[in-house]
Amino acid sequence: MYPLKFKPIFKTLVWGGEKIAPFKGVRTDQHNIGESWEISGVKNDESVVANGPLAGKSITELVHEYKDRLVGKANYARTGDEFPLLVKFIDARQDLSIQVHPDDELAARHHPGQNGKTEMWYVVSGDANAHLMSGLSRRITPEEYVERVENHTITDVLHDYRISAGDVFFLPAGRIHSIGAGSFIAEIQQTSDLTYRIYDFGRLGLDGKPRELHTELAKEAIDYTVYDDYKTHYTSRKNEETTLVSCKYFTTSLLDMDKPFTKDLSGLDSFLIIICTEGKGEIVDNEGNREPVRQGESILIPASASSIEFIPDGSLKVLTSFV
Repeated sequence: MYPLKFKPIFKTLVWGGEKIAPFKGVRTDQHNIGESWEISGVKNDESVVANGPLAGKSITELVHEYKDRLVGKANYARTGDEFPLLVKFIDARQDLSIQVHPDDELAARHHPGQNGKTEMWYVVSGDANAHLMSGLSRRITPEEYVERVENHTITDVLHDYRISAGDVFFLPAGRIHSIGAGSFIAEIQQTSDLTYRIYDFGRLGLDGKPRELHTELAKEAIDYTVYDDYKTHYTSRKNEETTLVSCKYFTTSLLDMDKPFTKDLSGLDSFLIIICTEGKGEIVDNEGNREPVRQGESILIPASASSIEFIPDGSLKVLTSFV
């Protein structure tokens, strides 16, 4: 199978910015684009192939047709025709709502047929005052949580981080969080669109009405454990793969290259997603299929590939993710 690119799915949101379209090198008349869904198997938001002989097919059709050849044997046995990851770029002109996501058990109880949502963030870039919130800064009770939502002080008990390019945050289901204004982020997550909105700063939605809050559902979903630091710390070395996050739902690594790099996939039993955050170059699989890649593009390498080679054109920085 050929390395696959997909048409982006743009989401217009009240807090959206202006960076996504130029970052991805596309023209659009949409405004307030908050998210570009790069690779998605979410129902009614399935990505469509943009290149090669499979152009026009949805990712769900591909999984159904190619099964383990596309996603790997263990993944297909576990998730069937649903592609297991969702990849996005997020551009925040305003602070996103304070929110939390349920885990699989809670999702199954309240939303049968839907997954929980564990995710991670890689900061592509940030304005001078870019920030985000992740995790509780001190212990609170569920009752205090409700009181703080009602009296508008919930942000007083959250860790608030100033951020810059390359920062990484892992957000297991249950961790309260918000992406702040000025942040441009790559997000990798379970295939799920379940979000419990906790607090929205009194903002009105695109329809001019207050957006719904999910106070009671969030109360049950929040992990009230407090940690000293919620940021992922790592050391990146040129032309070496650096693991950023490894959990049951995905493993994501960083590759910062200025010379060719070959990655062995023969023992992986999974697809590989490539997300280009800087530079440009070419991807070559073991069958000799070549696909150019540039900043803002994402590529899906099928599980049937036994190796790929990254060939930078000057420099190339990518995230890779598999299950």
